[in-house]
Amino acid sequence: MAIMPDQDRAALSAPLLPRPVSLSTSSSFSASSSPAADAAAAAPMPMPRDTACCKALAVLRDAHPGGGSVSCLSLCGEFLLSASTGADIVAWQQPDLRRFARFGHGGEGAVKALAASGGRVFSAHQDGRVRVWRVSRCYRSENAFKLVTALPTTRDYLGKVFRQASYDGAAQQSRRRRGGRRRLWIEHADSISCLALHDGNVYSGSWDKTLKVWRMADLRCVESIRAHDDAINAVAADAGIIYSASADGRVKAWEKGKAGGSHSLQGILIARDGVSWNAVAVSADGGGRRRVYAAGSDGHLVGWDRLGGGGEVRWSLACDVKAHAMAVLCLCVAGDLVCTGSADKTMGLWRRQTSGGGLARIGAVGGHEGPVKCLQASWCRASNGCMVYSGGLDKSIRVWWVPSGQNGDDEQRNEKGTKDDHDHKPPSNANPKTASEFAP
Repeated sequence: MAIMPDQDRAALSAPLLPRPVSLSTSSSFSASSSPAADAAAAAPMPMPRDTACCKALAVLRDAHPGGGSVSCLSLCGEFLLSASTGADIVAWQQPDLRRFARFGHGGEGAVKALAASGGRVFSAHQDGRVRVWRVSRCYRSENAFKLVTALPTTRDYLGKVFRQASYDGAAQQSRRRRGGRRRLWIEHADSISCLALHDGNVYSGSWDKTLKVWRMADLRCVESIRAHDDAINAVAADAGIIYSASADGRVKAWEKGKAGGSHSLQGILIARDGVSWNAVAVSADGGGRRRVYAAGSDGHLVGWDRLGGGGEVRWSLACDVKAHAMAVLCLCVAGDLVCTGSADKTMGLWRRQTSGGGLARIGAVGGHEGPVKCLQASWCRASNGCMVYSGGLDKSIRVWWVPSGQNGDDEQRNEKGTKDDHDHKPPSNANPKTASEFAP
């Protein structure tokens, strides 16, 4: 273990995350992990020196004992959840990020996405199924996360297998050509790449080009939307609108019909040939104004402001910046902070400007030895800053602290885009099938 400067050692000895107000009512576990897990979880490592834009707090190397790179991150109350291409999920207990529990390892396929709400964790897998885990208040880590079911459930299969209308026509034809079995419309025919939770529903996007809607109350699939012409890489939800980003070069907005009706297309935010949109996120400012961000394989970060209401919703292009030299693989927002992770192994930090609405670059942060695959951010009002977690294909998780106010050391150039800036050359090595051409 390398010898660290006194200031870095002091940073590691302090709590990493002042508990956010928004997470204070979630489940609380008082169990402690084993000494071996503690040592693996937050062992001091050589870290980059502090920069003007953020401070490196910790590095969790080889975060998953089952092997595989870090594929996704999610916040679940006092826990940071991380999943890997090795099919396991690890719960890290804050504020010291000790490894509390490991679950999900059992050969179900790589975990592609995680989402948590109301004492439940939803995990999306390469085998095309969504697994539901119950989070319980207990003192033993091995009982904290229990598998409830996998979607579709056995009950769903039994109820629909004898109904011819229950088969998805496109999937059925595809499987017949491949010599495989027929698929029910409630099944995904390919890997599930993304999840979003909103208004009592779970939304799952897949490489099979469909977006499926699962009702949380009874875990039933209530709708299947043929949303895109290529793989869906990301989905986000906010204020009744569902946003889907795809390898077909389009970001679409969907709205649920009244009285539980089907979702309908409300608009196509962008259509850019040769670009795979890999991430999408939504933010809201203090005045309730909402902005949608999408990041693509051409290295661009694009933002739209949502305008109007009452059936007259529309979106106006607010910014279009060249965020990275290589593909942007992930994106997250917290307050006015926007974070991007790229195949160039860096994390980009941006702030939304109060005047004009453009983006100002704070800086680019290095540290990962491979592409940055996933990001999560948690705003801490008490400490007036943001905790950012990044996971990479180098099998590590890194923790960063970004203060809210920036000084003159920041890059102050405004990266505000124009509505005519739409001609971009797609990367020559882009793979439209996956959200990352570097994914295993």
